[in-house]
Amino acid sequence: MKVLLVEDDELLAGVIAEFLTDHLHVVEVVTDGESAWNQISALEYDLILLDVMLPKLDGISLCQRLRSHGYSVPILMVTARDTSTDKVLGLDAGADDYMVKPLDFPELLARIRALLRRGSAVSSPILEWGDLHLDPATYEVSYHDNTLRLTPKEYKLLELLLRNGRRILSRNIIIERLWSFEKPPEEGTVKTHIKSLRKKLKVVGAPTNLIETVHGIGYRLKALT
Repeated sequence: MKVLLVEDDELLAGVIAEFLTDHLHVVEVVTDGESAWNQISALEYDLILLDVMLPKLDGISLCQRLRSHGYSVPILMVTARDTSTDKVLGLDAGADDYMVKPLDFPELLARIRALLRRGSAVSSPILEWGDLHLDPATYEVSYHDNTLRLTPKEYKLLELLLRNGRRILSRNIIIERLWSFEKPPEEGTVKTHIKSLRKKLKVVGAPTNLIETVHGIGYRLKALT
């Protein structure tokens, strides 16, 4: 999942981003509220991790602006001040959840998972497509009870396909969702990952065309029969 981290403490932002990346999230970092607004206006995110105290535009004001413009992306607000007044302000501004620094990282991860489940159109936390199963909570993937050993990028690619089903995903959409804006992949990288993923799926008995290529457009999962 793609997370925008809005935090002006660059050292803390780096630690949080590294932690979330290790848990298979794509993380982009901005250090002020106006930059966050510009980024959200241009790109799609699954969750915003938003500090309250920010330069140029504070977190409360940014949250209010996002909600007033119709953005429904889950927002997890973070502050150094543990008071009920601050929590009420954040939640009333439109935040979905609230945490106080210093952050407990396992709790942060659990809250992010809960918000992503809440905002997902998929009712079950386990993603399924026929005999293919992916559990976002444990990062376990299996086909007909056979476990798949995937690289982090292969896992994220398969999760993206499962969350979109028959919707065609272009290479540009895949790149936008799975790579950070600052580190775009080389040309042909998406095709290479698709090829590797198909090979691993074939080994555990999945159809060779489980991931379809829609020529000139992109990729999607094969229709269930």
